[in-house]
Amino acid sequence: MVNILIAGVGGQGTLVASRILGNYAVLRGMDCKLSEIHGMSQRGGSVVTHVRMGQDIASPVISEGEADYILAFETLEALRWQHYLKADGHILMNKQQIMPMPVIIGATKYPENIGEKLNSLEKKHIQIDALGLAKKAGSEKCVNVIMIGALARLMGIKYDEIKEAIITSIPQRLVAMNITALDLGYSAS
Repeated sequence: MVNILIAGVGGQGTLVASRILGNYAVLRGMDCKLSEIHGMSQRGGSVVTHVRMGQDIASPVISEGEADYILAFETLEALRWQHYLKADGHILMNKQQIMPMPVIIGATKYPENIGEKLNSLEKKHIQIDALGLAKKAGSEKCVNVIMIGALARLMGIKYDEIKEAIITSIPQRLVAMNITALDLGYSAS
């Protein structure tokens, strides 16, 4: 069984990313359960999706300390959800910083040195510039597929298998751009 927690901010495509992973699992003959937790997603709030794939999965929810991977589409989300990671798990973190409302209104400051904080907590993590790569692919909205590509490579998923899952998960008119994003993400990790 593989447990993947996807964390991001509303509008970053976390739900599409979970659908891609779910389709990957189904196409490979695995059982897959998804659970979506929405904050104020329409207003840039935190959005978290639990993805569990394997055989005979009973619950769609990942417990704290059980995630094999955390796919963080934003740096603060990596820190916010790191306690879900297994001791030998990995965080794949987009370098992008999206200021939450308390930071925007001056009530608090955005945490500095998140990578160093994860190191001090002994959390294995890889940072990638998914936003920069998404722009190269043709749209900032491709951050999710960049991250899926990097995760697939990290997990040892074959390129053609994750490509098939993407093709079956997104509208046909967006396939070419998202395959470019997959290529960039798969090469980034």
